[in-house]
Amino acid sequence: MAVKKSELYSILWEACNKLRGGVEPSRYKDYVLVLLFFKYVSDRYKGKRFADFEVSEGASFDELVKACGKPDVGERVDIIIQKFLENNQLKGLLPDVSFNNPDELGKGKELVDKVSGLIKVFQNPAIDFKSNMASGDDIIGDAYEYFMMKFAQESGKSKGQFYTPSEVSRTIARLIGIGNIDVSVQRHYMLHDPAAGSGSLLIRAADEAPNRADGNSIVDIYGQEKYTDTAGLAKMNFILHNKATGEIKAANTLSDPQYIDEFGELTKFDFIVMNPPFSDKDWTDGIKVSEDKFKRFDGYGAIPPEKNGDYAWFLHVLKALKPTGKAGIILPHGILFRGNAEETIRKAIIKKKWIKGIVSLPANLFYGTGIPACIIVVDKENADKREGIFFIDASDGYKKDGNKNRLREQDIEKIVQTFNNRTEIKGYSRFVSFEEIEKNDGNLNVPRYIQKIDNSLPQSIESHLNGGIPKFDIDSLEKLWSVSPELKKKLFKVKDAEHDICELNVAPDATEEVIAEDQDIIKETNIELNSSFAKWQKIAQEKLLTINQDTAPKELIRELGFAMLKSYAEAKILDNYDVYDVLLNYWNEKLQDDVYVIKALGYEAGREIEYTYATKVGKDAEGNEIKIENKNKIKSFDGALIPREILEKEYFNDELEDLANLTSQVESISAELNEMVEEQAGEDSLFAEVLNEKGDSVTKSNLINRINFIENQKVSDDATALEELLTIFDEDTDKAEKFVKTKSILEKYELRNKNGKLGKGKINAAIKLAKEKAELPAEYIEEYDLLIKYREKLNALDEVNQKLKEKTNELDTKVAEKYPTLTIDEIKHLLFDKKWIAKLQADIKNDIDNVINDWASKVHTIASRYEKTLSEIEAETAKSEQAVKAALERMGYRW
Repeated sequence: MAVKKSELYSILWEACNKLRGGVEPSRYKDYVLVLLFFKYVSDRYKGKRFADFEVSEGASFDELVKACGKPDVGERVDIIIQKFLENNQLKGLLPDVSFNNPDELGKGKELVDKVSGLIKVFQNPAIDFKSNMASGDDIIGDAYEYFMMKFAQESGKSKGQFYTPSEVSRTIARLIGIGNIDVSVQRHYMLHDPAAGSGSLLIRAADEAPNRADGNSIVDIYGQEKYTDTAGLAKMNFILHNKATGEIKAANTLSDPQYIDEFGELTKFDFIVMNPPFSDKDWTDGIKVSEDKFKRFDGYGAIPPEKNGDYAWFLHVLKALKPTGKAGIILPHGILFRGNAEETIRKAIIKKKWIKGIVSLPANLFYGTGIPACIIVVDKENADKREGIFFIDASDGYKKDGNKNRLREQDIEKIVQTFNNRTEIKGYSRFVSFEEIEKNDGNLNVPRYIQKIDNSLPQSIESHLNGGIPKFDIDSLEKLWSVSPELKKKLFKVKDAEHDICELNVAPDATEEVIAEDQDIIKETNIELNSSFAKWQKIAQEKLLTINQDTAPKELIRELGFAMLKSYAEAKILDNYDVYDVLLNYWNEKLQDDVYVIKALGYEAGREIEYTYATKVGKDAEGNEIKIENKNKIKSFDGALIPREILEKEYFNDELEDLANLTSQVESISAELNEMVEEQAGEDSLFAEVLNEKGDSVTKSNLINRINFIENQKVSDDATALEELLTIFDEDTDKAEKFVKTKSILEKYELRNKNGKLGKGKINAAIKLAKEKAELPAEYIEEYDLLIKYREKLNALDEVNQKLKEKTNELDTKVAEKYPTLTIDEIKHLLFDKKWIAKLQADIKNDIDNVINDWASKVHTIASRYEKTLSEIEAETAKSEQAVKAALERMGYRW
């Protein structure tokens, strides 16, 4: 089975747990990522001639496995990895880590166990990249990105800046227009990041660029990063994203730019993306600004402040762009409105008309800082014809993720579509002319040009004082009335037209029911859940049922996303970007895994079964006890692509119904047993002798013992006499004969054999019969009857449980036999109709229900908040106060 992203993330994160406690997050990322990189390259290129990397004998991951458990494992690992780096001219380019470092990994056995444990994590068959290459480089590259994000989250304020959140990177990449490159132009375009960090921005931007007809990229990527170890992360990132030719240089960009042309000038790039350190206080280190040989700060009327490098980075980008160049830069909001030197520089840039757009982002997106930032989109091409700047306020579009905020998929798409189409949306986006900006003295602060829409329900002091519902409050639910104009009339009527005061037509508690039963809302719900969805489903069916090895998953989801936006463009209940988010969330959660598996293995993968085995104690190569899978004992199984729940509902409904009936019987009998115990709570409980130590359930062994004890308490004169007879018989048979004659009561029992003599067996049988006929002492009767009743129900429960177990095993067998027989058409039907479509429709319905419930809640709030005037509330309060005082006085309290 091909590797799944979610599974890979889970397995690899386990590697981090091997290092926790001894290594700082900012360091253990290097250990884990170096091993991940080495494992991937080793799996992919070992034994191949003329490959991108040389993986020779003695320098592969297999050698690491051989070193596991050895006393000198750390030293061996260092030698193996260093040999690989030297063979491939990578020495000094990747993070510098030593697996023989006692200060970070411990000493002696601790180091051996930690390093060996790390290597064993990467031995997991699920991450064998030799058999998973068909899944594409997206899998491993995105896993690498995921881990850098996780490490950034844990690294704290000072060390998380090496990573730009993927969502922001993808947004910038699509805003700068790199996807619009004309592939017919016979040249390579140059993409640069002067503050590259771990390279994620560069990679996302390069991913947006189209490929030539031969499949080769049309852009070359160049990065510069101040810190050598972070530059190493970027280099690995390039390789794992199939961009091994990407170049990264380690040096301070502002004081020592590495990209210089043959004339000693800064190299000019077609595209630049950048997320520099915010408000860099040390930007002047190593540079005399007034004598900058590249003249980056000339012509703007001022020099960036010595203790704030935001504009220093900005001006470097402007200098390094070609006359037709385009850039996307992340900077703090302060650059838009701060005064003094920055204001002078800002006005000079505005006059050049190079700024195409500004996107205000939510606060707390970035690792290392919580301050809000913005994306400055620069486009030098045809700047003289530009008439203004396009503003977007996307500051409210995010979701919480731990202690950080994250852009949702719908937020990214809304920003990109709005920007690229120049769509003006009230409270969200607006094109502002240079004339208006000049009137505002060059201030680019986004709230100056876009006023947010307040979606909170208004409050009317006058209505709180005098009663009635203000028409303004009702009109605030404009979206609801756009779906059903008549609903407003059903719910409200005019009370005072002169002052725009209304009142309810129905009781406040009936508003939700009226809204739920409104025909216009029901009609629109059906349209969005069925008709609009059907338009998208038709497109999705064609795309998702024709996946092959040439399918590009990221292009596929882009196409499906656009189709979803288009299908729901006219929706009135849900915003089309909300539905887009449903699709993308499911893609990230499950659908992309399925697509990658089908791309690698075909739809035949729908026949695959994944087993979960019980574990047993075994020993590793060093003799240490470890838990290993017991392949002879299956705990459970499921379809690798098609969940067994879906397959069971499709083919085994009768069996499921039988199991449901049996389960219902189990629940019913169990409930009766619990009720019997609960009814006996208290000191005089008839179950006192059979409960467990906690006293909350009956113990079966206690129950059996107690029943036997009570039965032995039965009193019978006959049985006593017969037992006495038996004792006499064993001692003296003649004396026994005389005893029988004197006890006439014993004549009703057959005590003699055919020869007329007393028989021991006959006497024993008579004793048993006498005891059966005997009665219990009165004090045990009620308890005995209850215990017998409980035992009968318990036996019935055991019987039903046994049937349930048998039926479950039968179904397991049928299901396991069914998977391998599925046809391709059956697999496609189960995947598309029963798994993917069913899930998406359920999620969309849930979102529609949430919106309607929210509307109903707001209507109820409006209807009830003015139900009583302030004077009425005060009167009720005073009345309640008097009642409390009177009650206290009756109890003898005075004040």
